[in-house]
Amino acid sequence: METILAHGDAFAIGQAIGRCGGQSVRDAAFHTPQFQALKRWLGSDRLAALKAAAARAFPRYMREIEGIADGAGLPIDEIFLWNCRGDLRDLDPALDDTGCTTVLLPGEAAVIGHNEDGAAELAGLCFLCDVEPDDGLGFTAFCYPGMLPGHAFGVNRLGLVQTINNVRPHDLTVGVPRHVICRAVLDCRNLDEAVAILQRTDRASGFHHALAQAGDSRLLSVEAPASACTVIEAQGPLAHANHLVADDFRDLDQESQPSSLARQKRADALIAAGAVAAGDPFAVLFDRENAALPILRHGLEPGDEGYTLATAVFSIASDAVEWSLSHGPDPAAVVSGRIDRRSAGEAAA
Repeated sequence: METILAHGDAFAIGQAIGRCGGQSVRDAAFHTPQFQALKRWLGSDRLAALKAAAARAFPRYMREIEGIADGAGLPIDEIFLWNCRGDLRDLDPALDDTGCTTVLLPGEAAVIGHNEDGAAELAGLCFLCDVEPDDGLGFTAFCYPGMLPGHAFGVNRLGLVQTINNVRPHDLTVGVPRHVICRAVLDCRNLDEAVAILQRTDRASGFHHALAQAGDSRLLSVEAPASACTVIEAQGPLAHANHLVADDFRDLDQESQPSSLARQKRADALIAAGAVAAGDPFAVLFDRENAALPILRHGLEPGDEGYTLATAVFSIASDAVEWSLSHGPDPAAVVSGRIDRRSAGEAAA
C-alpha cells in the first residue's frame, strides 16, 4: 500500500493528498453510483449551507479540502460534495454500500481491529498518509481518493486511535459534515477532547467511532448520529457493524441493511463463543461463514457489493500504539508502524 508524506500548512497537506488520489478520483471515485447520485446537489442551497457550517467551525480543515481539490485538479465544489456523501445520503440509501466491522478487545493488551469496507471500484486505490502539519497534531491515516483523512481509521502522534463505521439514521440536518468531524478527532490530545467533538450539537450527521489512546485504559464505542451521542466503555469484547445498537437509539429511524445485520449477528456469536479470547480480532474480521453476507467482504456476493479494502489492527499499550494493515484473508501485514506516546508539547513541536 502506498504511503505518502504530507507536511506544511493545511492547503499544502491537502495538495499532497489531492495529487496522490486525483487520478483515482477522476477514473473511479467520481464514477461510483454514490457520487453520480450526489451530483444533483451541486449548486444547491443545502450543499452551500454545509460548506458554510464547516468553514465556521473548522476553517483549517476546509482549507485542506481546498488543497485536495487543487492537488487533484478538480473543482472545489465537487471535492467538497464527495466529502459530504453521508450528509446527503438519506434520500439515496440504496446506493450506499459502504460498511465496516470493528472489534474492540479491552484489557492490558487492548486491541481494536477494523475491516474498512467500501466500494469495490476503490480497491487498490486507497493509500496511507503520514501527516506533519504546521498547525495541529501529526497523524497517520488511511485515505480514500479525494477525501479528508480521518473517516476510515488513523492514529495521531499522541497515540489516539480512531476507527469509523458508517451508520444510516434518518436524523440528518444541516451542520458540520461528518468527515470534517472525523478529521477534527485526529487533532485531539486525549479521549475526552475527542468525545467532546462528537457531542457537538452542530453536526450534520454522524458515524460510529471506536476510540482508544496509549496510556488510557478505556476503549470507547461511540454512536454519534446528528441528534445525540452515546458513549460506551467496552468492559469485554464487543463488535460493531453499520447500524446503531445502543438502547438510547431504539426509537431512532435508521437504515439497517442486510449485510450490517448479518455481520453484527455473526460477530456477536463468534465473540460469545470465545473466538477472540486470545486477543485475535482476525477470528471475527476474516470470517466468511455466512457466504451470502460475510464479515470479510469481496464485493462479489449478489446483493452485497461492499468490499473490504483493508483490515487494520491497533494494539494499544501504556507507552505506544503498534498498528498493522493486511488484506484478508491473509493476516500478514502489508505495512505496519509504531507510535510512541509523547507529551502534548512534543507531539505539537
